[in-house]
Amino acid sequence: MEAATQTQTQATDGAAPASATGTLDSFNPATGERIGAVPTITPDQVQSVVDDVAEVQPFWAQLQPEDRARYMRRTAQVIIDSIDEIAELLSREQGKPRNESYVMELLPTIDALHWIASAGPGILADERIRDVPLFAKQKRHFFSYEPLGVVGVIAPWNYPWSIPFGEVAIALMAGNGVVLKPASLTPLIGQRIQEVFERAGLPEGIVRAVHGGGAVGNALVESSAAKIFFTGSVEVGRRVGIACAERMKGSVLELGGKDSQLVLPDANLPNAISGCLWGGFANAGQTCSGIERVYVMRDVADRFISGVVEGAKALRVGDQMSWDTEVGPMVSEEQYEIVRELVDDAVASGAELHCGGPVEVPGFESGRFYAPAVLTGVTPDMRIMREEIFGPVVPITVVDSEEEAIGLANDSEFGLGTSVWTMDRGRGERIAQRIEAGMVWINDHMYSHGLCACAWGGVKDSGLGRAHSKFGFYECVNVKQVAWEPSRTRDFWWHPYDRSLGEAMNAAAKLLYGRDADKRAALRHGALPLLKLGRKSLRDTFKR
Repeated sequence: MEAATQTQTQATDGAAPASATGTLDSFNPATGERIGAVPTITPDQVQSVVDDVAEVQPFWAQLQPEDRARYMRRTAQVIIDSIDEIAELLSREQGKPRNESYVMELLPTIDALHWIASAGPGILADERIRDVPLFAKQKRHFFSYEPLGVVGVIAPWNYPWSIPFGEVAIALMAGNGVVLKPASLTPLIGQRIQEVFERAGLPEGIVRAVHGGGAVGNALVESSAAKIFFTGSVEVGRRVGIACAERMKGSVLELGGKDSQLVLPDANLPNAISGCLWGGFANAGQTCSGIERVYVMRDVADRFISGVVEGAKALRVGDQMSWDTEVGPMVSEEQYEIVRELVDDAVASGAELHCGGPVEVPGFESGRFYAPAVLTGVTPDMRIMREEIFGPVVPITVVDSEEEAIGLANDSEFGLGTSVWTMDRGRGERIAQRIEAGMVWINDHMYSHGLCACAWGGVKDSGLGRAHSKFGFYECVNVKQVAWEPSRTRDFWWHPYDRSLGEAMNAAAKLLYGRDADKRAALRHGALPLLKLGRKSLRDTFKR
């Protein structure tokens, strides 16, 4: 989410609007009114917070996964009990329409907590390794999944609840403590995440939110936290990854995307149009996996474009607290200017703007609203096709072949998600295999972030690692190999060495893995060395 986090990048670089009194104010992006404030800390205090969480974490880790699962379910109930209040706070602070606060943030989180509680104990249970060679069959091998300790989560402003919440919950379920650094534009909802877990009865201090701008986020990266989950810009993400690597710890980086939509001639066109409208304009386009490039086959291009333009004009822009609003304000002046600059540049370079652009909403003069925009005539070299827009803008390119669409879809430094729209499932899956992305959806787009059982993450500049799913759990644990030897025999490869060991290995390789035609000779020549090896394994003492 590069463009989206240029504001976030500034915060990460230390430009957060923290006041001299040690508070960070939060404002409604539509009205400019102050909603509230959170206390800040200084960068040199971050390590002490990590240390405090580390003191609580061993107690939490001693609980069985089934016990931690009960706390996850309690947390889900806490959200349900205050869901309207949280939804209102989300919309007021971030600017997304109220319905989207429920659909795109809160309900997926509740579902995620229940999935984590149900699937977590099984994922975290010791895993027996059964497929071992014949010579190791007497041993017992298993993977043990152990907590890392303290995990740091640095959250974005576009989905300030659901993105960090899933990462925090999986880290907790795995037995870790968590230090959460919310985005400076959405501190109140970030603080609410800590409060929800506290109300659910989790040990006090196992989750801590820290505020204070980018310097605090940087201090968290450089702290003794065992792993960092970061969602933000490519530039800052690279710095986070480098800092973690220098400290020999891991990081999971979700750095945004430039998602494409491929519309084939046999697509259900009304569905593809509706999917484009939602995928491109939900959350005012401020979604890392939002549709930012459309490649539509010429056979259906006219109908598709006219449908998208008509639908975009019909979307209602305005107060995010109104139930019928479909596009709320941009989160900030800076983000609004990024979107306007990219669209203006595209038009100046020859693109055609069919609808949308800056719009004033009566009664909300302080807000920055951008009506859903549809562009055609865009070319691959335009900035709007290379850089992340992170606003309600859909550029459409007409293509002549499936090959051209795939080539253009892959022609990007990003690789988060792509959608393919076709009624031919086999064709869609074949195209999906050729797409360079972390996720490919056929006849839908980006919804699977709301399904915690599904993995989330990208390739190329879209990041490293995965959140959600069993792979998200694996990111939050140390995978320890444990083996049990019953100690009734000695391993045949131990000292002392002699010629029979090499001859026995030669025969064993052919008998176990060689051609059938060679096995009889291998047995004939290797029988005596193998017998000697067996006698060696049964010796009680080291003898030459």
